[in-house]
Amino acid sequence: MDLQALTIFVEIVDGGNFSQAARTLNMSRANVSYHIGQLEKSLDAELLRRTPQGVELTNIGQQVYQHAKSIVHASALMREAVSANESEERLIGKIGLSAPTGFGQLVMGPWLIEFKKKYPGIILDVRLENFIDNLVKDGVDVAIRVTPEPPPMVVARDLGPVHYTLCASSEWVSQNHLPQSTTELRHTPIITSGGVSGRVHMIATQNNQEEEIDFVPTLMSRSYPFVLDCILSGIGVGLVPDYVILPHLQTGKVVQILPEYQFSIDRNHIYMMYMPNRYQTRATTLFIDFLTDKMGILRTLRKSHF
Repeated sequence: MDLQALTIFVEIVDGGNFSQAARTLNMSRANVSYHIGQLEKSLDAELLRRTPQGVELTNIGQQVYQHAKSIVHASALMREAVSANESEERLIGKIGLSAPTGFGQLVMGPWLIEFKKKYPGIILDVRLENFIDNLVKDGVDVAIRVTPEPPPMVVARDLGPVHYTLCASSEWVSQNHLPQSTTELRHTPIITSGGVSGRVHMIATQNNQEEEIDFVPTLMSRSYPFVLDCILSGIGVGLVPDYVILPHLQTGKVVQILPEYQFSIDRNHIYMMYMPNRYQTRATTLFIDFLTDKMGILRTLRKSHF
């Protein structure tokens, strides 16, 4: 049985079409079609049907896919075993990472640089984006997402809730009345990332008692670097994840407001996601463990300041 043809077949099914498999395997679409044609000829069976949405498996194709996936996985394990004696610093491979723009730029950036310096042979394909539909189709091995619940079709590690901090620049504090209660927040110009239909659903927690507050921000953007600039400029009170504002709280550029409360938006958590039943290289496994350790350090740092 042609291992290359089986690998191509699995990539087509996982990616949803011939073009995606060609991009993933760095092959021409014609070459991908040729190998699938040869595979179907050798099995004397139709495995795939083309549809307007991509491809779908035939009944026989579904059975062959399960076996092919196991064979491709076992082959990858054998290649890993051969190179197991190599030091981690000499690892090679490619990892596709998708992360939210704000968290990726403000928090993960230094982590990725550290990882790249330690493992120069590993190629990082980093996409800073807030939405992703299909990990395999988009060539993503690991995705970081902020959401109340992860999609049901992925493996998701819960890296913890997103805690928000209410804060303002020293300039704004010197010129305006500081909110003394959550009730006053409804009349306070708040800068944040926005919400559904331009409204934000915030949960304020004190002594295990929750209060839900809906409001319309005076300025909203999904770009946290821009939101941070707006807060520092003194045009309103910021409601942002604590990792966005922590360095500026430490320097005194911003002041925390209502510190006795813990704030959240839509009960969001940070999740690390990847596809189930998909072989992970040593490089990808190492990367996942690296990010998990970094998130643990970040949680400890947050607890010491909030």
